[in-house]
Amino acid sequence: MKKVLSLVLALALVCVTFAACGTETTSSTGSESQTSESVAEESSAADSSVAEESSTAEDSSTAETSDTATGETFKLGILAPATTHGWVSGVAYYAQERCKQLQEEGVLEYNLLTSNNAEEMTDQIDQLRTWGAQAVVAYPQWEGMEDPIQSLIDDGIPVVNFDIVIDAEGVYHVAGDNEGMGAACAEYIVDKIGTTGTVVMLNVPSSGSVSELRQKGFEDKIAEIAPDMNVITYATEFTREAGLSDFSDVLAANAQIDAVFSMDDETSIGVLQAIEEAGRTDIKVVTGGGGMQEYFNMMSENQDIWIQSATYSPSMIEDAVDMAVSIMNGEEVEQEVIIPTTVVDRDNVEEFLDASAPY
Repeated sequence: MKKVLSLVLALALVCVTFAACGTETTSSTGSESQTSESVAEESSAADSSVAEESSTAEDSSTAETSDTATGETFKLGILAPATTHGWVSGVAYYAQERCKQLQEEGVLEYNLLTSNNAEEMTDQIDQLRTWGAQAVVAYPQWEGMEDPIQSLIDDGIPVVNFDIVIDAEGVYHVAGDNEGMGAACAEYIVDKIGTTGTVVMLNVPSSGSVSELRQKGFEDKIAEIAPDMNVITYATEFTREAGLSDFSDVLAANAQIDAVFSMDDETSIGVLQAIEEAGRTDIKVVTGGGGMQEYFNMMSENQDIWIQSATYSPSMIEDAVDMAVSIMNGEEVEQEVIIPTTVVDRDNVEEFLDASAPY
């Protein structure tokens, strides 16, 4: 009986031991499972964080690229006369200078074409159309350019016309104040010689609206402030050679002249040469127009005659180029922009001297 009892006690002890071992294993396995889930969650969170950062960086990069994009590069055509001297030569020079700046900034590529007559310029309009010009800045110095310019506009290519007024529907226009120049010259002459005297007006019929507007401004202002002024009109050209030749004839035909309303600086240089060669001392004022450096330099050198210029710089073509860019960029612009004139004489000429200017 004792042996049986001892055997039962031994078996009970073994069962308790195995039960204890089973409980410890389950606990350990539970702990490992919990640790594994925690690591997985942390790893998932880390991956999510990295993915989010990557996405954010990508979005930021895309936004930055969008913000710094330069936009479309436009194609601008320029049409100008093929003249290598004088005011007209400055038109192509200043147009190219401005276009170079805008090209370096990535704003546009340009095609500058110069011509010797209306037929050449008409052919060049077709060239610019084929090239793919999105806008054209034109200085059509010759008659007969209305239809070719109109054809560009009709094809949806905006045209900014420089200086000369042209009859084309929808054309934009940038010019100096021709009428204001005439008025300024009238005021200057009256300021120097008074409200009476003899004034020779040199108009240039071949220049079309330019001469017409300057003449109108002069005559209207004289009628307003000096109605008793005697004004004699002669025709000439915008060259010093014409100024010399034509004004020599004027001097021979008129014994007394108090002032000369010349509309152009180059013409005025010829006028001054004619006065000097004739030995005349009666003329007290010679006006001009444009802003020619050579003419500016004569102002201080000649103290016997008031030499004046109403500015009309070829550099205004830069405003026409800028207007064309604005139009291509979809901006609203004025159909016509008139740039005011400034009177230059010996009293303020130092402010306008520029040794590097082409005109």
